[in-house]
Amino acid sequence: MRNFKNIFLAILLILLVLACKEKNTETEKDNTKFKDYREASYGLEKEKFDTIIDGKEVKLYWIKNADIEVAFTNYGGRIVGLWVPDKNAKMTDVVVGMNSVSCFANATEPYFGATIGRVGNRIAKGKFTLNDEEYTIPTNNNGNTLHGGNKGFQYVVWDARQPDDKTLILTYTSPDMEEGFPGNLEVKVTYSVTDAQTIKMEYQATTDKATPVNLTNHAFFNLNGEGSGRILDHKVQIFAKQFTPVDEGLIPTGELKDVKGTPFDFTQSHSIGERIDTENDQLKNGGGYDHNFVLNKPANSTGSSNGNNDMKHAATFTGDQSGIVMDVYTQEPGVQFYSGNFMQSKNTFKSGAKDAYRTAFALETQHFPDAPNQENFPSIILEPGDTYHTISEYHFSTTNN
Repeated sequence: MRNFKNIFLAILLILLVLACKEKNTETEKDNTKFKDYREASYGLEKEKFDTIIDGKEVKLYWIKNADIEVAFTNYGGRIVGLWVPDKNAKMTDVVVGMNSVSCFANATEPYFGATIGRVGNRIAKGKFTLNDEEYTIPTNNNGNTLHGGNKGFQYVVWDARQPDDKTLILTYTSPDMEEGFPGNLEVKVTYSVTDAQTIKMEYQATTDKATPVNLTNHAFFNLNGEGSGRILDHKVQIFAKQFTPVDEGLIPTGELKDVKGTPFDFTQSHSIGERIDTENDQLKNGGGYDHNFVLNKPANSTGSSNGNNDMKHAATFTGDQSGIVMDVYTQEPGVQFYSGNFMQSKNTFKSGAKDAYRTAFALETQHFPDAPNQENFPSIILEPGDTYHTISEYHFSTTNN
């Protein structure tokens, strides 16, 4: 009798294992069907992303739910495309990008969709002093350092892991003195989509030596869809009463200037193009908008769409044709608004359109530019034993107005 029971239990266990295998196989088939369908309909082919760079494997990744779908490559930690429904429920790609890794690698604009570091934005003359030691980093932008130097994080291959369909975790170890920055920096960026039609970006870092850190994502947006033309009729509201003026090299002067009475006053909604050609020294220096806005304090915020009340409501952008609304929330003190002033039709997007002048904008949540050299700006120095941690969110909805 005991032998019969043992045989019965063994058979039952085998059947359960086979059932689990069959279920897993069906799940894998469903995921493959999703990837094949999206790659075909969105103009992406995984074969154009499968390669080896610097001895590391590069791939195309997807995160998704019912309301939002995002394609990534771990080359540069880049958003390749981001699809949300427009006012007519048509899935619309609101982040411009390329259809292959080689196109990203050879682009004249290196920052499309990339995760930026160690230090986003500019450092004057490629120099800063930390603990009485002067550091020199490569200059790559009019004699200044932009977005981490010659080989910022946009050119590295991140280690990628997907714990579920809604999440992509990217990690990278930046070695001591990479691009001239001190300390071994361990970086983790978690991209996820939520049921509130939101992409969430969570940045973490630790170091073994004091070092400046200012991480962000450099997605270029066109809320009417990639390849739909200029973004000058997009409506913009930025929740900032001040901005940081810049010199001709786009380095902050150190002043916090009131936006009131200037073309930088987006406290009420205006179109991007409404005042962009106004005679103004700051617009002349930036070739348009390419400035850091000092976000209002959290007390003036309604909190994020996911109930994170420590988040600032940074900005609201609306596509004039699509009705797509993008609300940006962040724990960062500033946001860089860039109106696509240096786009020159030298690169081809996955839709086949060129990256023509002002056909996309960027909105980079951040600490202020040149912070290591500006005593009055919030510090970006990360100390050993501390953890850099910050969250930004991009929430999408629609309007018929």
